[in-house]
Formats: sequence, structure tokens, C-alpha cells
Amino acid sequence: TRPSGSGKGAGGAGNHNRPGESMALPEKNPFNEYKKTQITTANQGKLIVMLYDGAIKFLNIAIDNMNPKTYDVVNTNIIKAQDIITELLLSLNMKEGGEISQNLFNLYLYFKKALLEANIKKDPEKIRSVLKLIKELRDAWDKISANETTSDKTNIGAKGSFSIEG
Repeated sequence: TRPSGSGKGAGGAGNHNRPGESMALPEKNPFNEYKKTQITTANQGKLIVMLYDGAIKFLNIAIDNMNPKTYDVVNTNIIKAQDIITELLLSLNMKEGGEISQNLFNLYLYFKKALLEANIKKDPEKIRSVLKLIKELRDAWDKISANETTSDKTNIGAKGSFSIEG
């Protein structure tokens, strides 16, 4: 038997900590920290724009991987975009959003169905048609977000008339 301070754990080799030394924590990735700060400090409109940006990124990756046929990458990225669309769908406030929320709800359902079909058929054109609409929505939300930021500075404490909070 070995003395308890031998430095070898239950797994044997690989655990080289000496008494008084702590395991090194993985260094924080500065980019991830920046993104986390960006998310936690963003207004609601900016968060929506960030979600659209993610969906656009994943759909572009899916399209890029149609040729050469790396369908596992296509599948993974279409699913990631669908997950983002689901989050957008769940964030809609159907009571206060009225017709706008209903129209977005219908669009998001269309996106999910079209992306499901695109994934099954590996159809880049179907992805491109959804991508075009998502980009248009993203640009509209970017304008709304810019106005929200401006009005936040001038009307501190005022609540806007449009909310997607659930």
C-alpha cells in the first residue's frame, strides 16, 4: 500500500497535485466573457437581434456544408437554428402583442416546418428562403432595438407599448 500523500489518486497516473497545490482552473475565454456581458447588458430588442444572428449563422453553416455533403454538420446546424426559432416563438407575448405577435407566431411556425423539410430533403434552396425572411426580420428588429436604446436614454423608466415578454 502507498501512503495517502503519494499524489496518486484513484485513477493512478495523471493526478500530480502536491499537498497545498490546487488544481488549475481552466482559464476563462475572453471572447466568451465578452459575449456573456453583451447578453446580460443588452436590451430586449438587442437580444432578439442576437438570436436572429445566431439562426442566420447556423443556417449559413448548414448551406455551406451541403457541398461537400457533410450532412451531419447540416443537420446539427439546422437543428440549432430551429432551437433558436423555438425560443423566439416561446418569447412572444400573445396577450399584449396582438396582431404582430400572431404574425410572428405564424412565421416562426412556417420557419420550423420549412427547416424540417429542408433538413429531411437536404434542400439548400428551402433553407435560403427561410434565411432571407429571417434576415429581413433581423434588420427590422435591429431598427426597433436602436430606437429602443435611444428612447431608453431619453425616457428613463418609461415602458414601451410593445412587449414580447412571456
